[in-house]
Amino acid sequence: MQESLFDDKSDDAGSVLRSSVKDVVPIVAPPEITELACSLPKNIRLGTSSWHYPGWAGLVWDGEYSESTLSRHGLSAYSRHALFRTVSIDRGFYRPLSVAQFAGYASQVPEDFRFVVKAPSVVTDALVRDETGKGMRVNAEFLNLEAALTLFVEPALEGLGQKLGALVFQISPLPSKWLNHMPKLIDQLSRLLTAIPTFKAHAPDAVVAVEVRDPQWLTAAFVDALGRAGATYCMGLHAKMPRIAEQLPILRALWPGPLVCRWNLNPLHGAYGYESAKNLYSPFDKLRDPDEETRAMLTKVITGTAGAGENVYVTVSNKAEGSAPLSVIELSRAICKL
Repeated sequence: MQESLFDDKSDDAGSVLRSSVKDVVPIVAPPEITELACSLPKNIRLGTSSWHYPGWAGLVWDGEYSESTLSRHGLSAYSRHALFRTVSIDRGFYRPLSVAQFAGYASQVPEDFRFVVKAPSVVTDALVRDETGKGMRVNAEFLNLEAALTLFVEPALEGLGQKLGALVFQISPLPSKWLNHMPKLIDQLSRLLTAIPTFKAHAPDAVVAVEVRDPQWLTAAFVDALGRAGATYCMGLHAKMPRIAEQLPILRALWPGPLVCRWNLNPLHGAYGYESAKNLYSPFDKLRDPDEETRAMLTKVITGTAGAGENVYVTVSNKAEGSAPLSVIELSRAICKL
């Protein structure tokens, strides 16, 4: 389903209003949104996970566009929203992206926009999976340095240049037997991270971050591996992980440093509730399940990090509260009140 959004086939004629229009037009921002954007510190970059949602009509787009039109032509309009100064490119998790594809994204956004990019699953998933997500066999390229560099780091750096914000290695849930061998896996991760060449001259705001989906990773050895490599922890707010307060010790141990956070899934839906949240929240135009606890805690972390002069990258999924754009607005309001 994900890849079908990016093929070269034309949209079905008349299937969605404006489906043949290539120039997606953003909404005219209400005064409050403009004021919020002006009040946010410039080192705080908020955004969403991808941008291809027709249900955001009236929130981001000036009208209805097809999903495939937004996938191909919506980024420029997205980046003109006053509060959106970053976005998570999740597409590359399913299939590695080329330099040209990254460069195409970079050409559509302003100079101060920064991308959060997920590494391809060929590097971050211990298993090779079928179309249903079921593991078929062990992935020989898991945490492989050569694959990480050639399929992810180098294309993203060359294509995005100074617009690169965070390279996120989101490590998929491990097979249960592997959880008994965390020291070995952390050592493998450490070797990968320390071998990534420095790229500050080309992308001064960029950082390497690691997100995990098994709490067994969250150990002192994991923190040491990140620290030695100059990498940081990507705080993944997902039902498979502890709540935000229990993840904060990892960030404190790595302090000072930037904040990279992906607010992914409301814990109401459980560890495997992604599809149920998607079905419940679609078309993603309302806050269905406001998560006040997470928002309040995240607000404090953001303001504390930014106040110390560090960069902040926070992206929000529709599955966090029901509508990522509305979550970003509420988060912005909370930040500006502190």
